[in-house]
Amino acid sequence: MLKWKKLGLIFNPWELESRPGWLHSFAQAPCTLLFKNTVRVYFSCRAQPDDSGQYVSYSAFVDLDRSDLTKIVNIADEPVLPLGELGTFDEFGTYPLSVIRTDDGILGYYAGWSRCESVPFNTAIGVGRSYNNGKTFEKLGPGPALPYSYDEPFVISGPKIRKFNSHYQLFYIAGRKWLVFDGKAEPTYKIRMATSSNGLDWTPAHRDLIPNVLGEHEAQASPDVFEYGGVFHMFFCYRQPSDFRRNPDRSYRIGYARSADLLNWHRDDDFAGMDVSVEGWDSEMQAYPHVFELDGEIYMLYLGNEVGKYGFGLAHLETGLA
Repeated sequence: MLKWKKLGLIFNPWELESRPGWLHSFAQAPCTLLFKNTVRVYFSCRAQPDDSGQYVSYSAFVDLDRSDLTKIVNIADEPVLPLGELGTFDEFGTYPLSVIRTDDGILGYYAGWSRCESVPFNTAIGVGRSYNNGKTFEKLGPGPALPYSYDEPFVISGPKIRKFNSHYQLFYIAGRKWLVFDGKAEPTYKIRMATSSNGLDWTPAHRDLIPNVLGEHEAQASPDVFEYGGVFHMFFCYRQPSDFRRNPDRSYRIGYARSADLLNWHRDDDFAGMDVSVEGWDSEMQAYPHVFELDGEIYMLYLGNEVGKYGFGLAHLETGLA
């Protein structure tokens, strides 16, 4: 089992002295981009809800001091991605965002949100490129790079971009079924992967990667993969299909799986070594992990209660990976 030392809540948007209207609450789905003196953490936030209670999500970042990851040295002064135009797949939000450096600059993969009538929303995955060192991104086009398909019919989301063995791998989630509880539709989704030689044209694996432990309708999200010791390690989160917002025992927990080939995964959630705290900001749930290596040390960014409404925290790996 891995052993993590929790370093606490790193960024809480509610503690900002002055919050812009577009960064009112939430700091969800953190992911990193390393610089010489700083670590940039991209995250998704929300403006205040409108009169009907609907949210619009944006992507932003904070820069952390590379020598002290608990210290914030800069924060985005504008969203890093614009919302889509009328009727496009990302008209109502960009959430989440995952970035990677390439020979042609920094690419950012994100889920675009559209609103629906019979269910609350739908998502597909878009891509943008940054020409100013990751401060903002320009979309490569108005449509998605990874849309719905015959066996992935809705909720294509949660992109995490990686590059292994000279190929790009995009880990993401795909919706399986909408279930109705107390008159409200809730989606279940599974972790999947697509491969590309150029980061733009994708070939999906057409298979669920992680077996269920909570039954057929277990929801899995935020697949984050890194290679260490010749093994691929995946951290993700999972939950029960219903009542996960009000009941901590049914809410998000962090899971783990390992693989030698990126397609066949052995799930071992106990090995993850992360669990909710007795009290405080992550006492009810832990979600959307992002694991990264920095100067020979391994860290995890993750969300706490109410799926990141009050920001994201950080943990440092003390022991466990050989």
